Amino acid sequence: MRDLVEIGMGRTARRTYELDDVNIVPSRRTRSSKEVSTAWQLDAYRFDIPVLAHPTDALVSPTFAIELGKRGGLGVINGEGLWGRHPDVEEKLRRLVEIAEKDGGVDAAIRYLQELHAAPLQSGLLAAAVAQVRDSGVTTAVRVSPQNARALTPELIKAGIDLLVVHGTIISAEHVVHTEQEPLNLKTFISELDVPVVAGGVSDHRTALHLMRTGAAGVIVGYGSTEGATTTGEVLGIGVPMATAIADAAAARRDYLDETGGRYVHVIADGDIATSGDLAKAIACGADAAVLGTPLAVSAEAPGGGWYWPSAAAHPSVPRGALLPVSYGERPSLDQVLSGPSDDPYGSLNFVGGLRRSMAKAGYSDLKEFQKVGLTVRA
Repeated sequence: MRDLVEIGMGRTARRTYELDDVNIVPSRRTRSSKEVSTAWQLDAYRFDIPVLAHPTDALVSPTFAIELGKRGGLGVINGEGLWGRHPDVEEKLRRLVEIAEKDGGVDAAIRYLQELHAAPLQSGLLAAAVAQVRDSGVTTAVRVSPQNARALTPELIKAGIDLLVVHGTIISAEHVVHTEQEPLNLKTFISELDVPVVAGGVSDHRTALHLMRTGAAGVIVGYGSTEGATTTGEVLGIGVPMATAIADAAAARRDYLDETGGRYVHVIADGDIATSGDLAKAIACGADAAVLGTPLAVSAEAPGGGWYWPSAAAHPSVPRGALLPVSYGERPSLDQVLSGPSDDPYGSLNFVGGLRRSMAKAGYSDLKEFQKVGLTVRA
């Protein structure tokens, strides 16, 4: 039964929970973390760790996507980002950081970022970025917005992507417009493609179930909320309590599994995951994997130079993100962020090691089993 509270006369709201409100309950059985598997599979593609990188230019360059892929994760290139608009992206990012740090601050840097995104997309540049990742042998994934999916996807398929991510702040299977432009019908769109599609973000059971019915291989839950960086709550007044949102989407996955007689759609959490404990709790709530932003952006391999911004920060009229410094001084390697060793007692390093230890302490050997672990809610 849903927990409803009265917020005023005749107006009720559902009580929901963030990951910080939830704790994992160990069982009577424990095991060695060496016996734990963090592997998962999306369609035909197997990954050793349940980690995707947020599709922002601050984090995912072709080189970073390769490095994360070699470590068992998935780097998602922003198909509408700078790698498809400028041949000298590294230089542009260095200038962006200089502006943020010295020449006007974060507000001026956002304006510069918008200017960079005003340049037209060049299919040759984007194809070259895809080819660089593809030729390395790792799984190649690119993100497009629902508005531009039809226009960009044919070129991406031709370039050789393995996975397509249709990603927006809020996405639905039924987008209503009152213009001459035909809205994107995800079900028809996905059925015509030869590559699996991951779609999102969503925040409730009904929308997640509708997206699963379009044929998506995975559904993204959340909108990448990071305190100080993602400003969707301030701009749109929309918030996603991640523990509840993940659990609702997992329930939709179970309903869809029953409805189809066995088709499993992966739930991918995207938001409020800052530590290895947050990652463990997201899996425990029902996620198969998680999108990480700032935790990976601190790494020396990230192209943002110690700064992070979500992809929505560059929107031309309604930016929903700010530039956020995420690292000072020497930055840890991607290996250290993912697998340690760690000298931080709060879980910002060795994400996979922390997840493995949490699973072992609770007595589970793989991710799907760990989704059954007991949970408590803080009073």
